[in-house]
Amino acid sequence: MILKVGSIKTKLVDWKNRLKDRHMFTIVMVIVALLGIVIALGIYTYQKEREYKIASENEYNMSFYELIDYMEQVETYLAKSTITSTAEHGAKTLANVWSKSNLAEVCLSQMPINNEGLSNAQKFLNQVSDYSYTLSMKTIAGEDLTDEELNNLESLHEYSVGLKNTLNQLANEINDGTISWGELTREGEKAFAQQVSNMSLDSFGNIESTFDDYTGLIYDGAFSEHMTNPERRGLTGEDIDENAAKEVVKQFLGVSDENISSNGLAENGNIASYNFIVNVDNNTKSISISKKGGHIVYMNFYREVTEEKITPEQAIEIGKNFLNEKGYSSMQETYYLKQEGTVVINYAYKQDDVTVYSDLIKVKIALDNGEVLGMEAAGYLNCHTEREINKNIISAEQAKEKLNTRIEIESQKLAIIPTEYNTEILCWEFTGKAYDNEFLIYINAENGKEEDILMIVNTPNGTLTT
Repeated sequence: MILKVGSIKTKLVDWKNRLKDRHMFTIVMVIVALLGIVIALGIYTYQKEREYKIASENEYNMSFYELIDYMEQVETYLAKSTITSTAEHGAKTLANVWSKSNLAEVCLSQMPINNEGLSNAQKFLNQVSDYSYTLSMKTIAGEDLTDEELNNLESLHEYSVGLKNTLNQLANEINDGTISWGELTREGEKAFAQQVSNMSLDSFGNIESTFDDYTGLIYDGAFSEHMTNPERRGLTGEDIDENAAKEVVKQFLGVSDENISSNGLAENGNIASYNFIVNVDNNTKSISISKKGGHIVYMNFYREVTEEKITPEQAIEIGKNFLNEKGYSSMQETYYLKQEGTVVINYAYKQDDVTVYSDLIKVKIALDNGEVLGMEAAGYLNCHTEREINKNIISAEQAKEKLNTRIEIESQKLAIIPTEYNTEILCWEFTGKAYDNEFLIYINAENGKEEDILMIVNTPNGTLTT
């Protein structure tokens, strides 16, 4: 009996050890499986991040080299405009300056770099576009350019040469690996300066120094200077982190985490913002979210549009509905520009039936299916606030008395326009005709002073003001 008990004990110990070994084996297998899953997820995440990085760099490269191409054409056409001898040829050349500088400005706005020099370059291109269009309208009417206007074009040409050379320098440094788009996006000037410390001046510094003495006084444009209002009155709310900004992207575009990759925080521009690349159905969208308040600063998506099925008027309503859905109410279209199957529409805020031109949002819409391809809200974020609008003003009839009698008035309304001194003026805006041209005349609604006159230009591609 003692032998049987001992035998049973031995068997029990043996079973216990076997069960213990099986339990350890199971734990080991689970750990191995988990490690395999983690490694697989890591590889998948790495591959996806690499795909996003390649997609974003491809988009930046495309925009950047288009910018260089357009800038070279701007420089060439400006050079030609300074020596043209006939109004007819001058009109054609200046129209090309206007078109190419406008396209260059669009490309420049898509760069993932915020820098004072680039901001000045964008302002320069905006004013080259506006000024050349103004002169082209004059030459179309058969008038020759004055010596002062030719001198202005020569000065613009000199600046364009400097900007073109600097962009080419930056292209060489990107091509040879001196600097990458990722570094430019994350670190801006600091990273670039470190990468090219062996150079006498970095490319950003070159761009900025190119415009050190450029005052921009040649032409103010159609209320464009408000874009850099230092008060940032529309940037409401507290600072947010990158995760919160990512949530804004998800809600705004209706996408998931796996569709989004970060390009970091850019703090040295007009508005500090988190930049993201969103990939959906093999298409890439760029979007920027303000650090303060989590507002949409910029969103852009490029795709080819091969046919036009909707009219600009229909696109205007689509854009207005889009802004309403996104929380931008009381926005009124002002003018638009068609380009390559899309239309870019400017919307200004309207308060108490007063158009506030400072609070500007641009929306880009595809004319094949009405898809919203882009949005830019820097003007709105810089300036938007509820104004205290003076009620003690002169009447529209009193303001009309200040107008030239040759103007045939067609419409009138109240509007708030910005000035070059970062102030605003409440005016009576009159739309009228004279000598077969359409004009906008702004009369100060408080003292009757003539504040500004813009000419309306109706082109096949849209309505502009000069």
